[in-house]
This record gives sequence, C-alpha cells and structure tokens, in this order.
Amino acid sequence: MNVQTASQSVLRRKPIDDIEEESKHSGLFKSLGLWQLTAIGVGGIIGVGIFSLAGLVAHGSEGSPGVGPAVLISFLIAGLASGAAALSYAEFAGMIPRAGSAYTYGYVALGEIIGWFIGWDLLLEYIAIVAVVAIGISGYFDAFLSGLGIHMPTWMTSTVDEGKGGIINLPAILVCLLVTWILSRGTKAFGRFELVAVAIKVILILFIIGLGIFYVNTENYNPFMPSGFGPVVAGAATVFFAVFGYDAMSTAAEEAKEGKKHMPKAIILSLIIAMLLYVAATLVLTGMQNYKDINPTAGFASAFTGVGLPVIATIISVFAVLSILTVMLTFLLGVTRVWFSMSRDGLLPGWFAKTDRHGTPQRVTWIAGIASAFLAGVFPIKEVADLTNIGILAAFVVVCVSVIVFRYTKPNAPRTFRLPLMPLVPAFGVLASAFLMFQLHWETWLRFGVWLVIGLVIYFAYGRRHSLMNPDSPRHKTASKPLA
Repeated sequence: MNVQTASQSVLRRKPIDDIEEESKHSGLFKSLGLWQLTAIGVGGIIGVGIFSLAGLVAHGSEGSPGVGPAVLISFLIAGLASGAAALSYAEFAGMIPRAGSAYTYGYVALGEIIGWFIGWDLLLEYIAIVAVVAIGISGYFDAFLSGLGIHMPTWMTSTVDEGKGGIINLPAILVCLLVTWILSRGTKAFGRFELVAVAIKVILILFIIGLGIFYVNTENYNPFMPSGFGPVVAGAATVFFAVFGYDAMSTAAEEAKEGKKHMPKAIILSLIIAMLLYVAATLVLTGMQNYKDINPTAGFASAFTGVGLPVIATIISVFAVLSILTVMLTFLLGVTRVWFSMSRDGLLPGWFAKTDRHGTPQRVTWIAGIASAFLAGVFPIKEVADLTNIGILAAFVVVCVSVIVFRYTKPNAPRTFRLPLMPLVPAFGVLASAFLMFQLHWETWLRFGVWLVIGLVIYFAYGRRHSLMNPDSPRHKTASKPLA
C-alpha cells in the first residue's frame, strides 16, 4: 500500500447518512426519555466528586498540598472547562444521536484514526472511572461500619500503595460486580433505577447542605487558599473528574426515544444542576471542618462526626453508597456503548457488538465490569482519578475541535442545537482542557501514552483492515445483518 492510500485509509470519515440506517439494526432498545437522560447525566456527574474528591483535594495527599476552602475555586475552574465542552457535546448529540459519543464525533469530523484514538482512550478512562468511584464507595462503606462499631480488617479495605498495611480493596471489587449485574438487566430497568437513585442522591445532598450550614464555622475559611494558586489549579485537574458525566450519558443517545431533541437539553440541564450543588456542598464541607482534619475518602461523614453528629455521619455513609452507585452505572454504560459502537464499525471484533433479548451488549458489559473491579481492587484512588481525567480531557479537546471543523465542513447539516459564540466557546474548551491536562503528573502521561501506543498497534493490526469504511473489509459480508 502506498503512502497516499494509507493516509486516505486512516483519515477516512464516517458519513452521517450511514448512521441513521445503522441505528435501525443496532439491537439497542429506545426506552429513555428526557428526565431519564438528565438523571443519567446528573448521576454521572454528582457522586464521588462531592463525597470523596472534594475532601481529597481540600485535605491534600502525598505530593499534592491541600488547597483548603479554595477547593471551591478548583471546582469552578473545572466547571468552566467542562461547560465549553458540554455545549460542543450538545451540538453533536443533536445531530448524531449515536452510541459512540466522542468516538463517533471524532470519526465523522476528523477521520478514522482520531475516532479510534478517542474510542480506545475512552475504553480505559470509563473503566477507570468506575473503579475510582468504587474506591470512594468503599471508603464510605468502611465509615458506615465503623459508626456501628464494626471494623473491617485493613488488608481487605485498602491497597498496598496506600501504605496502610492493606492488600486488596474487596468492597470496591464487590460493588463493581454489583453494578455490572444491574446494568446487564437492560437499559429500561437501568433507566428506572437511575431515576429513583438520582432523586435520592439530590435529596441527600440538599439535606447535607441544609443541615451542615448550621454548623459552619467561618474561621475554617481562613486561610482560604493556604497553599497558593498553583495547587488550586492542579486541584482543578483532579476534581475535573467530578464535572463530567454528560459525555458518558451521550453514549446512550441511540437508546433515547427522541435523541436529537432531548440529548442537548439533558446535557446542559445535568451540568447546571450539578455545578449548583457542587458550589454549595464544598462551601459547607470546608466550613464545617478545618481542611487539615477532613477525611480525604469520606469527607462529609468525617465533617458531621467532627461536629458531634455521628448518627448523621452514619446516615450519610449509607446513602452516599447508594447515590455514588449511579456514577458507576453511568460510566459503565458509557464504556459498553463506546465498545459496542467501535465493534459495530469493524474497528474491533464484531463478537463484542452482539446484544441479548434485553437489548444489552452483555459480553462487553461483563468484560468492562470485571476490568474495573481489578483496577478498584489494586490501585489507590488518586492514581486512578488522574488516569481518568487525562483521557476525558483528551476527548474534550477532540470534541471541541470537531465541532469547529464540522460547522465549516458541514454547515447545512441539521442541528437541533447550535452552540453560541462559535468558534470562541469550543476554542476556550480546547485551551482549558489542554491546560488542565498539563497540570497532571508525568506518570499519568506515561500510562496514557503506553495505552495509546497499544491502541495504535491494534488499529493497524486489525481495525484499519476490518473497518466497514474499508471497501475490502471482511466484515462487509455480515455488515448488513442485524447485530442481535
């Protein structure tokens, strides 16, 4: 193959016209309405960010000084970057309501190799997100049992790298497997569970804010920024994990009843609701307890214990476990739908794209669930959180660039939502996301680079040849058959 042909093969773009026809034979069921989609988005955004990462960044960790009450600024910086990306996602979701999310957007706008990299990136990042949330749940579960006077053995509640004498995080492993089982029951059942669980979550957070405000000691806000502005910005790169989730929700677009109409609304609504709750919750958390005393894995539980309300702390721990489950469900849904979409396009084996009678790709659901259980069981929370953030930030860069390119290459494509101030908003999203990426440690970049190199090998060894965009692909013999 000559250089020109190779270049054309890796930069070939997926036509939008092909997507609607493919969706008719996907095997996925259309069962999600606007409020279920919004609940999935809120469920993915709100969770470990409030219940774990806010405390972690405020308190600090090895190599990362605590930012104290200025964790609020960290959330706002991350929220601005995320908001620009959210508007870009909203425009694409209104045009292309397809299961692949950022993978598909990159594929149709920038070409197959870019789509592959983002899809491959998201496979790891979403699995890692499920793992980091499971670690957060494990911390609250341990706090709940401690409140009842039950102390779990250290060897089964922390990893070796945490330096606490632990070997494996068994509760985190078990919760990953539980969430995998829930998602395997089908999208309709999952959507109902998510709607109820998110409602409970929002009520819990409002209760925490409403009660906690009476125990705020303004002296805890001084100093507001104890370590300077640099760690606050670095903290934004870590808590960025807490201000996305709508991107994983957008992978459910193909299962929405009216995807083009409802997806943009759900994306914007979910981010607005989440940011309002984050601002209020971080103010209460750092006002109730000095940042040095906050438990980095169970912040609010330790805050209420610190003001003499251990019973409330126990109640919070119980409901935090339930509410954080919704984050895991959203991102496990995300990884399975991206994997499904890549397999349907021929970039990965079609074996992964098979669905069952529930309209669920069971094979990738259980593979992803077991992989997340492994990560949760053996790695500490900050390493996994940083790994997820660099991947999602990379996806945000691609989506923001894609929406600019597509606005000029396909200006007449039907759009149910058009983001304002083009190209300033997506350009800001690119710069802000790239800036936050460079705040992460070099070890995170190394792990990210190794994963992308592995992906490059797989793409050239398998994906490029089997892609349905390749006229000579072996998959064309079966591409027209339903994936059921």
